[in-house]
Amino acid sequence: MIAWTERPSHVHWLEAEGRRLLDFGRGAATTRGAGWLDDDGAIDPTRPVLTWVTARTAHVYALGHLLGIPGARPVATRALDALRTALHDDEFGGWFASLAPDGTPDTTKSAYAHAFVVLAASTGTVARIDGARALLDDALEVFARFWAPAAGLNADEWDRAFTRLAPYRGVNANMHTVEALLAAGDATGDARWHERAATIADRVAHWASANHWRIPEHFDSAWVPQLELNADRPDDAFKPYGATVGHGLEWARLLLQVDATLPGRAHDTLTAAARALYDGAVRDGWAVDGAPGFVYTTDWAGAPVVHTRMHWVVAEAIGAAAALHRATGDARYAEDYTRWWDYASEYVIDRARGSWHHELDASNTPSHDVWPGKPDLYHAFQATVLPVRPLTPGLAVAIRDGL
Repeated sequence: MIAWTERPSHVHWLEAEGRRLLDFGRGAATTRGAGWLDDDGAIDPTRPVLTWVTARTAHVYALGHLLGIPGARPVATRALDALRTALHDDEFGGWFASLAPDGTPDTTKSAYAHAFVVLAASTGTVARIDGARALLDDALEVFARFWAPAAGLNADEWDRAFTRLAPYRGVNANMHTVEALLAAGDATGDARWHERAATIADRVAHWASANHWRIPEHFDSAWVPQLELNADRPDDAFKPYGATVGHGLEWARLLLQVDATLPGRAHDTLTAAARALYDGAVRDGWAVDGAPGFVYTTDWAGAPVVHTRMHWVVAEAIGAAAALHRATGDARYAEDYTRWWDYASEYVIDRARGSWHHELDASNTPSHDVWPGKPDLYHAFQATVLPVRPLTPGLAVAIRDGL
């Protein structure tokens, strides 16, 4: 049977869905950054402008420009300009976490947000958007302050002046660091960024293998796992308790991309690790409570904790299944790919009001407990472009070069 990703009709469908998503978010970027979008795609003025949302917007619309979508470049340019101006800390360097509606900055320096600035600037550089390369050079220089060579990982959060590190260490920021550094290596031709991404990937794969392929997410300053963190508020948007099903899927794809980017390095275990992470996430997370969809989190034995279905999880399942099918040729991943898209089409894609429902409850009814509105296109849009691209180079270069 021919896989969907090999059918021109499916490729055309992906392209149409990608364009639909880009149409939804065209009004997001302002001179202050990308606003938080409501269910209809209008900016919610009561919410802060977030650096990570702005950077993701720049990345997505720079990809849209590379794809030849008219009107995408101006959106990317506005978002990148905001990263260079309104959201940039001119006094101490780096990027504020956000700007409140009255313009007051959250001066936290977050590795998560800085990783997305690197990603946005890398994609903008490949797309030849004005100012992107200077932004990338600045971002890489600042981002190096998070790097902890002894751990082979990034720390999570500095104060404004980069004088005091918060004690928390986390895998989420490091996951997006891997994506950002792979993109930076592609954009600059500097292989050290690929190597650093591989160092992080090796460490996380090791932790996962020692924990039944459920990734420990939270650590103290000595990188000792804190497995019970946030047990009292398990649905935290960024630091949920337990194992995060979607991260197992996302890491599976990233490990394959690292392996493909550095084929001469000793990564014999990364493809096997990717398969184990993916299989574990599907086993623990898919339809385990009697309804289709991936639960958000599980405990350390694999029992569901938060049953909410997040849109980004099925988006990452789509990307991971496509990547595994490309890497291994195993037909079951192609079958999973169709299953995840069927679920997204039936429950997650919002054809009436645009974009994707960001959150569904356990009965697959749209909800807003963790993610009100539709602030972000990043996961959904990448689900429309990753499946028909190679594992390496990354999206920007692959699209630019017609791969």
